[in-house]
Amino acid sequence: MIKGKKIYGIDISKNVFNVYSDTSGHFQFKNDDKGFKSLLKALPSNALVVMEATGYYHYRLAQFLHKRGVAVSVVNPLSVKRFIQMKLAKVKTDKSDAKSICEYGTMNDLPLYDALTDVHAECLQLFTAAKNKLHGEEVLGIPSKFVYRSLKRQLKHLNKEIGLLKDRLLELVKQDQQQQLTLLKSIPGMGVKTALFLIVVTDGFSKFETASQLCSYVGITPTIRESGSSVRGRSRISKVGNKKLRNLLFLCAFSACKYNKACREIYERIVAKGKSKKVALIAVANKLLKQAFAIAKRGLPYDENFVSKLA
Repeated sequence: MIKGKKIYGIDISKNVFNVYSDTSGHFQFKNDDKGFKSLLKALPSNALVVMEATGYYHYRLAQFLHKRGVAVSVVNPLSVKRFIQMKLAKVKTDKSDAKSICEYGTMNDLPLYDALTDVHAECLQLFTAAKNKLHGEEVLGIPSKFVYRSLKRQLKHLNKEIGLLKDRLLELVKQDQQQQLTLLKSIPGMGVKTALFLIVVTDGFSKFETASQLCSYVGITPTIRESGSSVRGRSRISKVGNKKLRNLLFLCAFSACKYNKACREIYERIVAKGKSKKVALIAVANKLLKQAFAIAKRGLPYDENFVSKLA
């Protein structure tokens, strides 16, 4: 905790956000400009607002508060989840989560939030737009021939619009992070779309100090289910994290198995031990992410001899 600051924990969702502090207790606001202004009026001058990195929902509030001089910390949701598990909490609600986030902020030293640049903010909006345009068509399926033909015509138009959004996204990243984009593209198996997404969601890799933190955020850190000799289960990945980025890395893993020496070696080694190809591909995705982190931090292009030494 930052000395002298009063901690306010916030659990935020699409429509509302819940706030908790030791002195004020629990209160709730709508997740809109009116709610943001109401919260601002309720905060003392020494407030430190702590919230999880919950998809895109937290960005607007974090930006709003930061621009008005309020101290904000955006924390990894996986860290908060583990904190709650350690408390052996039996109740999980939006209210209890806000209280747990407040307690987490009270007991830990937290980094302060850096406001997004205009370029980064627009990049996130572009990703959101591309994602949402396809959602309606996916959930509706094929209700009737007439509706299906109508959806197909709309989808053709939407695909064109998504192409324009991606072009604009590439243009923005080139303006702000051209060097990192070039470095990531030098990794065999790393596609342009995945490189773009990595740069945007990690804010140019500035949000993470270690590769392990990044892997936890994405959700490709293996979870072992084992206790003595009585409780055993298959190792699996933690699915707490950025699902979109995890899926992109998994797709890149297929190409990396062929053209990326370090990834190919780890894939062959795992398969040779009798493990499934899916487990091997997950390990490759993990390896790719660690390579990307190392290359972005070093500021040097892919080096086959260097990345092969990475864990």
